[in-house]
Amino acid sequence: MAYVLPEKLRNIVPYAPGGEGVPVRLDANESFLAPSGEIWEEILERIAALKLNRYPDMLAGRLLALAGARYGVSPDLLTGGCGSDELIGLIFTHLLSPGDTCAFLMPDFSMYEVYANQSGVKGIDVGADLYAKQRLPGEEDSFVDTVIARVKKSGAKLFILSNPCNPTSLLIGREEMRRIHDALPDVLLISDEAYMEFAREAGSLLSLVEKSDHLIVLRTCSKAFGMAGIRLGFAAAPRTITNALRAVKAPYNLNVFTQAAGEVLFSHPEYLDRCIETIIASREALYAMVSQIAREKGWETDAPQTNFVLLRTGRDRKAAEYLKERGISVRTLSCGIRITAGSETENAAVVAALREF
Repeated sequence: MAYVLPEKLRNIVPYAPGGEGVPVRLDANESFLAPSGEIWEEILERIAALKLNRYPDMLAGRLLALAGARYGVSPDLLTGGCGSDELIGLIFTHLLSPGDTCAFLMPDFSMYEVYANQSGVKGIDVGADLYAKQRLPGEEDSFVDTVIARVKKSGAKLFILSNPCNPTSLLIGREEMRRIHDALPDVLLISDEAYMEFAREAGSLLSLVEKSDHLIVLRTCSKAFGMAGIRLGFAAAPRTITNALRAVKAPYNLNVFTQAAGEVLFSHPEYLDRCIETIIASREALYAMVSQIAREKGWETDAPQTNFVLLRTGRDRKAAEYLKERGISVRTLSCGIRITAGSETENAAVVAALREF
């Protein structure tokens, strides 16, 4: 009898980034800033001194100490991962059991559903009609109350959301997130803060990690710090959860190149601050131009708290195809076109193409 794939994998579709080969790539929310000058030279010096015949530090102790200082979290409460993606996969696979229920607040990062399906976990979208409500000023309390009520009703053991949100670009403030955390003591809350640097930490729960017993905060070096290529992320969690994550991750999941580059990166906090401010300036410039076009054409967009702008044209797929024909890749989603803030030249190119569309 032939081998048959498990049912949970039979209809799974591999993740497919769409911008390869396109000159202007504004589809993946990467940074347009790459390490250069002193930072790059220091990385090369560290790499040249590596002993490639030896395994890397299993717990990445020096890296976690530097990252902990940046995030204001004890390194004993941090777990390093091959991007935050690896950590999300570990959470779904090992901190839940097949048949458990997890809650999403869609639209949100599409990989949450993928990891749930791979792990045999039942995913429930508690977002439904809430996206529009979140965009209305003065609706914060009603929005949070509804989220809490729906998560409780779902019976979920885990609730995961990105904040600020990918792809809506909207932020749930710290007090609102704290209310969600406090109201769901029997639910593991995952606050995926991949874009929090661009909101200047306004919704971060990092300061709550040491006091909580049911919270994981995720961070990444792929967005604000221009290091998507080294695949480096972190989970900040209470000690019991951290111990569990460290036990189930691969023993040497962070290779020596990643650790070396990460150590250099976090040794230069002033450089990281400059990266954040430069990208925020690019985002604000892009948003100003896109929102003006949106007003002229009757399109919609919201003030972003991320490194991208979400645009709703009413003909999103056609607009994305038009841009790609002109050498510009953006991401088409159910809620609009997601445009990553790029260099001044890249921003000008996408704005010019949108005016023509």
